[in-house]
Amino acid sequence: MKDSAVAAEQKGPAHRTTGDLTRAAVSGWLGTAMEFMDFQLYSLAAAIVFNKIFFPDVSPAIGLIAAMATYGVGYVARLAGAVYFGRMGDRIGRKRVLYLTVLMMGASTTLIGALPTYATIGILAPILLVALRLVQGFGAGAEIAGATVLLVEYAPARRRGLVASLVSLGTNSGTLAASGLWAILLAVLTEEQLLSWGWRLPFLLSFGLMFFAVWLRRGLKESPVFEERPDVVDGVALARDEVESVIADTDGKRGDVLAAGIRQRKGKAFFLALGLRFGQAGNSGLIQTFLVGYIATELAVGRSVPTDAIVYGSLLGFATVPVVGLLGDRFGRRVLYLALSLLTVVIAFPVMFLISSGSTPAVMIGMVLGLNVGVLGLFSLESVTMAELFGSRTRFTQLALAKEIGGILATAIGPVLAATLTALTGSWWPIAAMLVIYSLITAASAFLAPETRGRDLVRLEDAI
Repeated sequence: MKDSAVAAEQKGPAHRTTGDLTRAAVSGWLGTAMEFMDFQLYSLAAAIVFNKIFFPDVSPAIGLIAAMATYGVGYVARLAGAVYFGRMGDRIGRKRVLYLTVLMMGASTTLIGALPTYATIGILAPILLVALRLVQGFGAGAEIAGATVLLVEYAPARRRGLVASLVSLGTNSGTLAASGLWAILLAVLTEEQLLSWGWRLPFLLSFGLMFFAVWLRRGLKESPVFEERPDVVDGVALARDEVESVIADTDGKRGDVLAAGIRQRKGKAFFLALGLRFGQAGNSGLIQTFLVGYIATELAVGRSVPTDAIVYGSLLGFATVPVVGLLGDRFGRRVLYLALSLLTVVIAFPVMFLISSGSTPAVMIGMVLGLNVGVLGLFSLESVTMAELFGSRTRFTQLALAKEIGGILATAIGPVLAATLTALTGSWWPIAAMLVIYSLITAASAFLAPETRGRDLVRLEDAI
């Protein structure tokens, strides 16, 4: 054990070139783009066609609820993936995990495009659909957390918000690509063509993106923060009992650093991160998933209008996301979190009033505004703030769990709950109320959280 203590003592700073940072940034952006493209492809398919080709023997309202439920099961698998891959990433490094997750996501998404339908094999079709969603979710459960951790740990302290916002741009890029593909399909294909073979094309085309992402990550270097961690020896984190032995054998500052990280009582940072996640995740499930199906099935609006609105909102997001990242680097995370979450509370009912009017311009304005303020702006802040809240020893695991538990509680359950409440009330107001509740939870968490801008990410303990 003395060898481990000596190795920890001799550890120096890990150096990365601009090229290394660029490769990490592109890798993080691409993997996250792939994750959100996969999930947005599925969510749009669930809202538009899956209720007809996988659940054809029920009423349209029940079919929509069933399709949204299959969307939600992926989030249960994401939680399992967050635990499994998060612990692996904290133990053996970030890059190995990110290689595996992108492979799992891409393969399962491609296979969804090859599935037989209910008309061909009956009840086995939705069963296979759910099985592939579980595999897809298991891989995705650590993808965005891993990409976030990698970029934040690579980035210069003064530009973490901007660099980490590339993860959010990845979500935006994936959403845009998926929504663009569906918008094209809806514009050029007939209903019969879309239901018979057209819906398969976006899923099958994702194979090319997976191939490129896997190739890119093969040459990725490990996070410099992971290599600098005082509890990492020869590329592997020491177990708790090994760290305790090192502490006993080490005098002075190094032993104090290790003790601070290993003996800190966890929980405060995690629950604050969960609250910060709630607003963005819940708003995303309502705006990017549920409202697409709601507008297409319940309002007298063309079926391409909601997907077009997501496309326009995503395009605007290419300005929103980096601007919020820069402002976070300039003014801090808390003040922007409070501003954006409270602004979402203010506009929730006006946005839903615009959407429910059935006017195409009003629907477009409402969707674009809600997406950029309540989803993309918050996501840009979330990318860096949640990573800074956690210590380096458990950053990957805690970040992945906070994201996925927040996803289950808000994003996965939200669309199903919204479908149920709107069916019961026959009105849009429950959707607006849910947007308000989600955003208030995030505002309260931001108020209670410490400012994390500029924090030393090598430290093993959490920020609070």
